[in-house]
Amino acid sequence: MQIALREVHDSDLSVFYRQMNDPESLRMAAFTPKDPTDRDAFDAHWKRIRASGDVLRTVLADGDVVGSAAVYGEPGEREVTYWIDRAYWGRGIATAALGELVAQVPERPLYARAATDNEGSLRVLQKCGFRVSARASGYANARGAEIDEFVLTLDA
Repeated sequence: MQIALREVHDSDLSVFYRQMNDPESLRMAAFTPKDPTDRDAFDAHWKRIRASGDVLRTVLADGDVVGSAAVYGEPGEREVTYWIDRAYWGRGIATAALGELVAQVPERPLYARAATDNEGSLRVLQKCGFRVSARASGYANARGAEIDEFVLTLDA
């Protein structure tokens, strides 16, 4: 399977919206919008971040849109995030996409966050060189509760 990243196209947004409304994906991601079904809020969010100058990429697997990946935030505090369609979990796509993304963004450190029970995401981040650097907690909209999360760091 060939994994590639490209700029986000307008036509990708409907795919991202559908992916973001998968119940199991939402539960695993945990830290999600209050109402992921609010299409107006989704569109406003993407309009804002596409205008921000953050690094936003569409993840392709054999040419099909399977997710998104991004680096966002202020210099010295930049974080990575990614979302892969659940139908593609367990195939190495997230690891390949995140590896390519961090190769495209040379600044370090980069940070990431994942719920402590999101073993898949933690494995992806660690395979890409991120190491657990702190533990925090926060309110997870998708779970309706405060949960623990790991903060991970990718140094030089």
